[in-house]
Parts: sequence; structure tokens; C-alpha cells
Amino acid sequence: MRFRRLIVCSILLALLPAAPALAGEPPSTPAPTASAPPESTPPAEQPSPEQPPSERPPSEQPSSEQPSQGRPEEKLEEGLAVAEGTSRVIVELTDAAQTAPVAAQAAAQDAQVVLQPETQPAAQPFIVVEGSAEELAKLAEDPRVASIHRDRAYPPTAISSLPVIGADKAHAEGRTGAGQAIAILDTGIDRDHPFFGGRIVAEACFSSTEYDGVESLCPNGQSQMTGTGAADSEYAKCLLGGENLCEHGTHVAGIAAGQGGVAPGAGIVAVQVFSRVNDEDACGAAACLMAFESSLRLAVDHVASLAPATPIAAMNLSLGGQLSDTSCDTSEEGQVFKPKIDDLLAKGVATVVAAGNEYFEGTTFPACVSSAVAVGASDNGDRIADFSNTGPLLDLFAPGVDIESSVPDDAMAAHSGTSMAAPHVAGALAVLKAAFPDQAIGALVEKLKTSGRPFSYQAGGVQVTTPRLDLAAAASGAAPQPTVSQSGPAPAPSESGPSPEPTDEDPQSEDPRSEDPGESDEPDPTPIPLPTVTVTVTVTATPPAAPSSVCTRGTAGTRMTAKEWAVEVYRGTGQLSDETLTCYLKLAHKTSKVFPELTKASSLGKAYRVLKAPKGARAKLDRALLAAWLNWAHGATSTLAPVQAAEKVRLTAKASSASLKKATAALGK
Repeated sequence: MRFRRLIVCSILLALLPAAPALAGEPPSTPAPTASAPPESTPPAEQPSPEQPPSERPPSEQPSSEQPSQGRPEEKLEEGLAVAEGTSRVIVELTDAAQTAPVAAQAAAQDAQVVLQPETQPAAQPFIVVEGSAEELAKLAEDPRVASIHRDRAYPPTAISSLPVIGADKAHAEGRTGAGQAIAILDTGIDRDHPFFGGRIVAEACFSSTEYDGVESLCPNGQSQMTGTGAADSEYAKCLLGGENLCEHGTHVAGIAAGQGGVAPGAGIVAVQVFSRVNDEDACGAAACLMAFESSLRLAVDHVASLAPATPIAAMNLSLGGQLSDTSCDTSEEGQVFKPKIDDLLAKGVATVVAAGNEYFEGTTFPACVSSAVAVGASDNGDRIADFSNTGPLLDLFAPGVDIESSVPDDAMAAHSGTSMAAPHVAGALAVLKAAFPDQAIGALVEKLKTSGRPFSYQAGGVQVTTPRLDLAAAASGAAPQPTVSQSGPAPAPSESGPSPEPTDEDPQSEDPRSEDPGESDEPDPTPIPLPTVTVTVTVTATPPAAPSSVCTRGTAGTRMTAKEWAVEVYRGTGQLSDETLTCYLKLAHKTSKVFPELTKASSLGKAYRVLKAPKGARAKLDRALLAAWLNWAHGATSTLAPVQAAEKVRLTAKASSASLKKATAALGK
């Protein structure tokens, strides 16, 4: 459920340098230029402009020796004239009949002719040449050359993880999910992306605007929209500084049902469930996306309303909220969503949810609902991803590391996270449902679980076995592959704790993280509740060999006091990096009910004020709670029970001073 750098819900993309063409369309090819008729030719004898040259008399054929429009330097794509070494280029020609002559001319000028098609379309004839800047400039002087531009290397359109789960074998047997659909509740979809081949069968948008600074992402500007264009991820409000915040849904949909995805024959029900939040403290950027619970509830109900008439095999939720190490069926949120998930299951729709990327022995909500299919991430070498949540609440693992899929603007990119793992399972269910239409969807989920390759690992002090998706085995009834024993994910060790203490000087005048001097140092006794379901994954495309920057819990960290944590967050006086500390705060905000994203500990400066010299029993409990969350994020503690118990006391409206002090003391043990 993450895209490389976690910035709460911000979704940013850096295009792969190997695919510059994905940023825009190639330059258009100038049309061939016919010579003007002689002045002495009577108008009646001139060829009709609608008459193709191939049908005109030989005397009226355009002359191939006439120069094309534009100077030679204008024919070259920008940068080719000064490029070092050689460049592989497409040489567009004015006339298909000139293919062989121009190729011969290029070779005579020492350029290498890489491709000379034997047959050429009359409208767009070309050859492929590799040459130096000087050689290409000389070639551009040929009047038979219309333009020269790079032969761009597009990323693969097939997803590299398909052989891992046996999807390629299923496809070879004609099992593609045709006749089924997958509902993608996410950030919308690039509607005209060639990866989807016109298989978007329905669209809807549920985008809350219930809070200040929150904007709807529905193209009609309202909080709801259904019909064509409702889930458009290229809507103007999805854009921020040239980046598309809404690319996550297109990537997820491509994995599940793209032309190179798990179920390339399935239809797609695209549902936008996110809102744009314009709050730098909350986002770590000028804006980000959040999925509010109200929007999700409406969206799930909408999918249920479609299910009787539309054969939807699975609903994919690559998002998540609070963490849980036990089933959350009886929690406040669980009591709302469990009946909805059960209703969908009764209608033949499985709810597939990303388990989360917190390196936690549990899952995020709503993956913790027992009737949902919770999916963790593994890599293509059958190792648990170092960011993936684990444990007995998980139903399946699926590939989720460096997964190549579609993104807006007709592009492709590689991203990682349990967000990428979940749609592998959603797509697999569509394939199975199409192959076994008489079997209940619950039985097909069990088929995936019993046929998957077992991963055996330690979680919570006990041995746990979770199967890795194997679509080929599920479809054919083959026995599972041998068990893979592993030690579980192992993130790099966290940085060590601090030793110096902050001075007693007023940080307001020195610390750039600090708040407006006019703000009170006393924390607000009633935290503002934030919706419990928010995106936990952001994506930054990087070359596969680059190390991933993962916002996940630390490991083997040293437990620190609130005073020591204050050192860490105070203007670089500690040893943990700002990036690590910001990540820890975001993990705390994600699962804490006292420190949600939009309140007092959303930035390092605000966190410092909570941790430093609080007054009153409630403020001291806040200080202890924040330190406890930071210790958990740092990997110094593993259980959530004590801090969650203390939060219940903190959130009691009429908690006595004695109960607040008792909860504070319990956190210090």
C-alpha cells in the first residue's frame, strides 16, 4: 500500500529515464510535399486533392526530388544535433518509394541502417538509423527526409511478476478473466490508456468535501458522480506542479486487468474514492490525496448495487487505515464494513485489500476484517518484501516489488507496495471466476489459498504459514509448490538514538520547524478526529536497481524517553534524520486516535512542542503517548496494547487527573 516514499497520501512519479517518450507524444510527421503544378497547366487538368497519388497518372505523381518544408536543422529532434556518441533514430520519409535510396545514402554517409522495412505504409514511411550528430545532420539535408527523431525505448507492457504467479500459463490456456469485471476503488483511472483497451465498463466518483481545504476529485465538482468520465484520473484537480496525484489507481488497475496484467480479458469498474487535501502540514507537500470513510462507504454500496447486473469477481482496495494485530470485526469501523463485505461476498464479489507496509505483525484496516482477503507483498524471488505487514491475519502474499504497470498520460512505471500485491489477487479471482463460473467466490478464494506456495516464517513468537498466490496451480488443480522458509522481512537497522539534550532556550526564535509564536504551547485537549481510512502508499518510479526508500517501522531501535525524543525532533540536534522522524510521525498518525494527521503532532516542530515541558496531567499524558508511538515506530517496542489502552483514557471526556496520571505512569513502565 505504499508507493516508494510515503508522504501520507501524496502520489508522486518520476518517469524512468529510459522512457522519455512517455512524457509526451512523438513529434508529428510532416506530410509529404508535392510539387506545385506548372503555371501552364489548365486548372481542369490538375489532380483532385482527394485523389491519392498512387491513382494519378505518372506525369502527375509528386516529384521525390522536391525539398520538404523546413530547414535541415528543423528536421532534427531537439538535442540530436549536439548528442554525444551515436543515437538510434527514426528517419521519416516523404515517399515510401524512397526507402531504399535514402537507406543507401545514409549508409554512404557512414550511418548504420538498423531497420529498413520491406513494406511501407504510404502515409508514414521510415527507416531506423544509428548515427552520430554529424551524420544525422548530414542526413537531414536530404530533401527526401521529412524528420528525424529518437527511436524511444518504451518500458515493457507486460508485468514482470506474471510468470511468478503462473498467470502466463493461465493466459496460454485461454484463461484471461473474460466476462468478469474487477472494481478498483482508488484514485481513478486514465480512461484512454492503451493498456486497458476500452475495457472500462463503469465509472463512479465518491469524493468527500466535508473538511476545510478538502476538494472533490469528481469532474462535476460535486461529492458524487456516476457515468462516463466520473473516475477520470487526468482531471485538472489531480495535477500538482506537473505531477499527477491520481496515478495510483491507474497503476493498480493495470496490474489487475491491464493488457499485460493478471486478467487481461476482464472489465474494469473504476471508482474514484479520494479527495484532494490542500494542507502542507498534513501532506508534507502542498497537496495530497485522502480517502475518507464516508466516501468508501458510498463506493462500496455502489459496487454492491452494480453486482447483480454486472459480473464483478472482486473489489480491490489498495488503501488502509489503523493497524490491528487481531481481527477488527467488532471495532467501530469493522461493524460498519464487515456487513458490507459480507453482502458483497454473498453477491459473488470478493473484497481484496492491501495488508499494509508498516513492517507490522498484523494489517491495516479494512484488511483486518475477517471476510476480506488481506494481501501482503513478496518479491519475484519469493522473499517477503521488507516493508510488508505479516502474520496470521494475512490470507495471501503476491508480488509487490518493482511492479511495472500503467500510469496516467499513457505511460508505464514501476512501483512497489502491498498496493501492487492486492490487484494480483483481484485479477486472479476474475480469471478463476471466468474459468469456474459455477463455483462460489468464497470457494475460489479458498482455492487460491490452498494452491498457493507456502511461506513459513515467525510472527508474534509463533510459526506462521501464509501462501503466495499461484494462479496456475489454482486453475489447474496442481499441488502447491514446496514451502519457502524465511526469516521474514528485515529492514535495515534504524539509526541509533541521541545523547545530547536540548537547551532550555525558547525554540520559537531558532527552530524553523516551530509554529507561529502566537500559538499556545498547551495542546488541544480534544483532538480533531480524522477519518480512519487513508491512503498509505505513494509511488515514485525508480530504475529497478535503485534502492528503495521505504517509510516503515525501524528494527532493533533503542527505547527513548520523551526528553530524548525531544532532542531528536529539535532542529537536527539528534542522530535520526528528518526523513526518518517524519516517517515515524506518519506511522503514529496512521494508527493513533490522539495524533491524527491534521492536528498538533503532524510536523516535527509540532511534535517538539508536545514532547517538551508540557503542563497539566492531560498534556503530560500526550507527551508520554507520543513518545510511546515513536518508540513503537522506531522498533523499540512491538506491542500496541499499552499505548492503545492509554489512548482510551486520554479520549475519555471526563477523565480524572488521577486516571490521566495513572495512564502516564503505565506508559513509562
